[in-house]
Amino acid sequence: MSNLLNVSSSPHVRSGVTTTGIMGDVLIALVPATLFGVYNFGARAALIILICVITCVLTEFVWQNLMKKPVTIGDLSAVVTGLLLALNLPPTVPLWIPFIGGVFAILVVKQLFGGLGQNFMNPALAARCFLLISFAGRMTTFAFDGVTGATPLMVMRNGGEIDLLAMFLGRIGGCIGETSAVALLLGDAYLLFKRVISWRIPFLYIGSFALFTFFAGGFDLPYVAAQICGGGLLLGAFFMATDYVTSPITRMGQLVYGMLLGLLTGIFRQFGGNAEGVSYAIIFCNLLVPLIEKVTLPTAFGKEGLKHAKK
Repeated sequence: MSNLLNVSSSPHVRSGVTTTGIMGDVLIALVPATLFGVYNFGARAALIILICVITCVLTEFVWQNLMKKPVTIGDLSAVVTGLLLALNLPPTVPLWIPFIGGVFAILVVKQLFGGLGQNFMNPALAARCFLLISFAGRMTTFAFDGVTGATPLMVMRNGGEIDLLAMFLGRIGGCIGETSAVALLLGDAYLLFKRVISWRIPFLYIGSFALFTFFAGGFDLPYVAAQICGGGLLLGAFFMATDYVTSPITRMGQLVYGMLLGLLTGIFRQFGGNAEGVSYAIIFCNLLVPLIEKVTLPTAFGKEGLKHAKK
């Protein structure tokens, strides 16, 4: 009889989902935006992407070897961080900026806090915010077709006219991976189809942002559509706000988190000094995740009944 029983510790039911598989799906989803970014901005965009990815992978590899830790570059998380960082950079930045950003993202934000699963904010966005603060002029200079100019969000901020169709298709200036709404939506659809992400955070994020912008922007629907297509909203909502490590795990927490992101992004864009606001909104809400989870944690089954019985 003893041979019929196999006693083991939990969990007894295991999922076939792996970190490598999830990161692979994210990379596949980012392919349309990446290819369009290279098409839109040329070989320099490809070089920036290459520098970011190689820097992130090498930084993780070297650090883990120096600290005599298991090398985890095979899980593709460093590749995803590098690609996301590159897609959040202007194509005009000097080539040493993506190098600094990659080292900061992996070493400071990820590895110094324990590696994958221990970082308290999204590494790619933390690096972007660090670069924005440190090199504001270089990080806010945009060019398209060889001409330096303002992004559509800044044009709208100054009361100018914008081409909504060009914003939707992506024939505009901006960061490498944020310009084409079509390319980003293709990737978003893939992530939802593969169930890599839930609809809650991105839909509540974009929905609450659209509602806030509609009222704060003068009840102008084309303006709301331009705000959604412009800047890093679609890239941030689907690819960075949904980061497993830095977003809530409770269903109600995800709804609260998404609404807070939309509200903060709307406030930053409408009343802040910068026409953007996605990066700072996500980073700030990353810091609130422990509190959100504490407030929205479901009551354990039978716990309330036990309290009443003790009374």
